[in-house]
This record gives sequence, structure tokens and C-alpha cells, in this order.
Amino acid sequence: MKNLFYFLILVFMMVSCTSQNCKSVPDTFSSYNEVLSTINKTSFKIKDDVNTSKSSWIKKANYYSCNEVTGFMIIKTKKQNYIFENVPITIWNDFKKSSSFGKFYNKKIRNKYKLYLN
Repeated sequence: MKNLFYFLILVFMMVSCTSQNCKSVPDTFSSYNEVLSTINKTSFKIKDDVNTSKSSWIKKANYYSCNEVTGFMIIKTKKQNYIFENVPITIWNDFKKSSSFGKFYNKKIRNKYKLYLN
């Protein structure tokens, strides 16, 4: 029992040391990799994804928000990965419900939010 307790403490310390809270997310980024690294290290209030199997272009889409108002939207395609910053959660929710992810992207997301490309 004592060993289990020490193991749980160790796991907690490892997790807490590798993640950051939303208050430490920078306001600006210099690259796609910097944004992605920050997203991967941060404990967001909202982490969401959508099944994109019906799309011929978008292979994966995720959303991360600290404040439940705006957040990061990641779109992965066959050729390119996109991270959009300050995307309203309403846009994300409408994207998830859209009949065509590509059409929605072109109409409501493309050229409207700060973009980082990989």
C-alpha cells in the first residue's frame, strides 16, 4: 500500500510538472511548432474533436479552449496542418454540425483567424 502511495505521488508530480495552466499561455507565437508544443503542454477547460471521416479533405479537427469563449482550432489535411488562434467556440460548434467541413472552412474560417502552418 505504501508503494502505491509513493507511485501515485510520483505520477502526480510528473503530470503537474509537464503541464501548464491556461494563465501561462503566451499571447503570441513565432511558429507552428511553438503553438503546437504549448497546446500539448496546457491543461485546457475544453478539449474537443469531431469525426471528420465524411470529409475528403479534412482528416482531423480539434479544438482547445481555456476560457470557453475562444480557442485554438487544429485542422489536419493530407498535405498541410493548420492551427488557428482565437477561434470562437460558436464557430467550432457550427463547424462540427456542418454538412461539409471544407465548405464551412472556406466560408467561415479561412483568412479570418491568425494562422500557423506546418
